[in-house]
Amino acid sequence: MNFPAFRHGNNSGLDFAVHFCNFCLNRKKKSIMTLSEPEQSFILHWGEMGSRWGVNRSVAQIHALLYLAGKPITAEEIAETLSIARSNVSNSLRELQGWRLIETTSVLGDRRDHFIAIADGMEMAKRIVEGRRQREFLPTLSALEGMVKAAKADKATSRESANRMASTLALMEQADSWYREMNALSPKVQSGLLRMGARIAKLLPTSDKG
Repeated sequence: MNFPAFRHGNNSGLDFAVHFCNFCLNRKKKSIMTLSEPEQSFILHWGEMGSRWGVNRSVAQIHALLYLAGKPITAEEIAETLSIARSNVSNSLRELQGWRLIETTSVLGDRRDHFIAIADGMEMAKRIVEGRRQREFLPTLSALEGMVKAAKADKATSRESANRMASTLALMEQADSWYREMNALSPKVQSGLLRMGARIAKLLPTSDKG
């Protein structure tokens, strides 16, 4: 850290204190990002949306800030800009790194860690979906497999119940198979499929008859 120079003499200590205080104040001002009203609304709504999906509000807001920033920023800047406790920011950043939604990078002349979000929207969506699949969908799928096996072997379980469990398992397995097939496609092909949207339905038969 480069501290401001001070003069030697009777007032050297006072001069240093004044310069150092000004240095600290200027640094703190620089650590607060200026956000427009639309940017603030985006961050607030991202936080609300995250909380409804089971994600901590602060985690979602920090992700939104990093995504909009488009450049590496420090944990201190995040804390000051969003008025979030530094410890909360650290925990949230670790969670976002666990989801692979942000990366740590270095900035020349600054020894602090800087953080930047994945900029590609498609890649961001894929990582969120894969994260939820690993944390939520696959454990449920595994548990359901055990339930179906137990239901088939348990004479006290009605055939209707066992069949409905098996039907649910088959649907989830089909959904996971479709996801893995789509995920194996190139980003260009995936984007093309999204753009086609409902037009794909026109290529499919409208009735099960025949």
